[in-house]
Amino acid sequence: MIHEKAITLKQLRALTAIVKAGNLTAAAEALNVTPPAVSTQLRLLEANLGVALLYRGPDGKTVLTESGAVVLAATRQIENSLSGCYKNINALKTGKVGHVTLGVVSTAKYFAPRIVVAAKKGLPDVDISLFVGNRAEIIEAFFDKKVDLAIMGRPPRNPPVEAEPLGENPHILVAPAGHPLATKRDISPDDLLKETFLARERGSGTRILMQRFLDRIGEGQEYKTMVIDSNETIKQSAIAGLGLAFISGQAVSAELSAGRLVNISYPGLPIVRHWFLIRLAGGKLSPVAKTFAEFLIGLEGSYLPDTG
Repeated sequence: MIHEKAITLKQLRALTAIVKAGNLTAAAEALNVTPPAVSTQLRLLEANLGVALLYRGPDGKTVLTESGAVVLAATRQIENSLSGCYKNINALKTGKVGHVTLGVVSTAKYFAPRIVVAAKKGLPDVDISLFVGNRAEIIEAFFDKKVDLAIMGRPPRNPPVEAEPLGENPHILVAPAGHPLATKRDISPDDLLKETFLARERGSGTRILMQRFLDRIGEGQEYKTMVIDSNETIKQSAIAGLGLAFISGQAVSAELSAGRLVNISYPGLPIVRHWFLIRLAGGKLSPVAKTFAEFLIGLEGSYLPDTG
């Protein structure tokens, strides 16, 4: 009967040392213990397995039995597995491997994949997951610890966070190609406020910014809005002529370049905000999240779309 629970790594290493060194005395020196200690570990191992593992050959050298060869091979596999384990643990401790969940507000999804591509090249052993939502959803994800870091335009007050600027985020007013305001000079507030504005849902940072802009130029006048819950639908709606869209220029860079949308010039536009990398204040980032944060900051906004 094999007493597998009584077998220890110390016993297995005693066998390996004897085979490698050739005798008990040399094995004891290699392990920095006494020869009786090595002999005791070998006897315990043989007793636990119920078989002899070594015998002395005709030439006086220590020789493995058939069972001993099997145990030695298994011991080497164990040591290789442990070596790999130690290597992985050190990599985790230094942030070289692991998993990071990056929360991004909806507008940031237009450049977030570029960040993941850059990370795959610069941090090949770090796995990045994206959690996309509006501002309120990203803040909630922080409370629920669903994200390690997040990218958004305006750092929240609650929960308390630490924010690192990543780059500019210009907000512009766009209309479909051929819209009368596209070429009109000296656009008045009344000209603008006659239009329908395509607005994001409540909780969206872009909607908050749009409302502040329109309330300021209209001095409290009412204006029409059509609530649409995604930037993609807002863009298509603006192209179709359903209204004007107040939106991040980075979200419509492709449509502006293709001429499907045009930028409406108006005093005070664009409104330039910044993208921030957000982390919970006072919270300790995992080594891999810290490494990723430093890498992302080091990119210096090179992943942001060109808004012309």
